[in-house]
Amino acid sequence: MAGPTSNSSPQLSVGTAVIVRAGVAETRSIPGKIVEDYGSTQQVVGADLGRDWAPIRRWAVALDDGRLVFVDDDDLEVAPA
Repeated sequence: MAGPTSNSSPQLSVGTAVIVRAGVAETRSIPGKIVEDYGSTQQVVGADLGRDWAPIRRWAVALDDGRLVFVDDDDLEVAPA
């Protein structure tokens, strides 16, 4: 599932260096790199999960501090070059 799908931000794709601003980052922004894109899985599953907890997130990001996190587009920004 590597690479962006049709509904992805043109700047976000597997291999992109990003800054995570989500709750996983506590009160700071943490750098990392996108390692997987689950966008097509989100489209297939949609709301048919049968539950409202643990939703599928768009991106898997390997943070520079060693953690692996799962986030959506709104939780990321492209890291400055």
